[in-house]
Amino acid sequence: MNNAQTSVFKKLLKRPSALISLLVIATTCLISILAYLIAPDATPSANRMIIELGAKQPGFHKQLLLIPKTNTPQHSRRITEWFTGTQSPYLLSPINNYYFQGGNLVTEHYIDDGLQDTITYALAALLPPTQLTVPLPAQQDYIKQHLITTRTFWLGTDRYGRDILSRLLVGSRVTLAVGMVAVLLSLTIGIILGSIAGYFGGIIDRAVMWLINILYAIPTLLLVFAITLTIGKGFWEIFIAIGLSMWVGAARLIRGQVLVLREMEYVTAARGLGLGHMRIIFRHILPNIAGPLMVIAASNFASAILVEAGLSFLGFGVQPPHPSWGLMIKEHYNFLLTNRPLLAIIPGIAIMLLVYAFNILGNALRDVLDVRE
Repeated sequence: MNNAQTSVFKKLLKRPSALISLLVIATTCLISILAYLIAPDATPSANRMIIELGAKQPGFHKQLLLIPKTNTPQHSRRITEWFTGTQSPYLLSPINNYYFQGGNLVTEHYIDDGLQDTITYALAALLPPTQLTVPLPAQQDYIKQHLITTRTFWLGTDRYGRDILSRLLVGSRVTLAVGMVAVLLSLTIGIILGSIAGYFGGIIDRAVMWLINILYAIPTLLLVFAITLTIGKGFWEIFIAIGLSMWVGAARLIRGQVLVLREMEYVTAARGLGLGHMRIIFRHILPNIAGPLMVIAASNFASAILVEAGLSFLGFGVQPPHPSWGLMIKEHYNFLLTNRPLLAIIPGIAIMLLVYAFNILGNALRDVLDVRE
């Protein structure tokens, strides 16, 4: 880190709002990396459904019976499960109480508040092969210790009985991924077209500005819809569509900066020395507009998060079962008028905090770097 970068970082740390925004962004990034390690539901996409526990309030806890699946899922490598989640070998059945009756386990199966029925399981159907030959008391102790657990849903459950906290944690990956892809695409296209238009001018500049003005006249959501219909509606396609719709602002800003810098004496001297145009642009001009690029990157990140949330709410964004904060609002916005409004409010607050943090960081960078468009 050079002296200029150190100075900018120190100035940011002197601003409490910028420091808090950096903390929020860093915490979200750390959570997204460790999502499956800290989420209560570590199954892929945190998509384990317990229908009986649909739309429960935060802090709800229930005793669960772990029923071994008939087909045990194959485990992937540890590093792979870190990124994709772990297939659970059990089905979960909520119970109010249980007792042993000979070689059977009798459970009071929870259906809803005030509703239950009785389900009997043979111990042999629940135990692994290594436990079938041990005495009956040992089998019962094994079930008590390993197959019956109590779980607390700290943020409640959604309408399908999925843990909201887990989906919120795993959904941070989608939110940050769409921001990163959008920023990389928008800055890459914006830098190439904006720098070429500003440096060469003439017919190239007019052609690029004609394209920019046309795209500026199209609302962002409509442009994303058009791109989505062209390349398809999928997980990565949505990210690419958002990125392809956000380069216009970056290109305009970069073009304006390059128009000023191309007349500077050091650029004229570089031309006089016979340096190539691309070398002048990428080695001598673009490094001097790193400040404005950082500001527009933060702005585009926040905008991409909002666009993805809006698309998911309309059904054009990330598709189920992938957890997306916008999709979580779409699935539960009708609960706002019931006694379960937190189902939609919690992901909405998460979106608001992250977008606000990026906006505050962008404003702080603008002030620290004294960026003037």
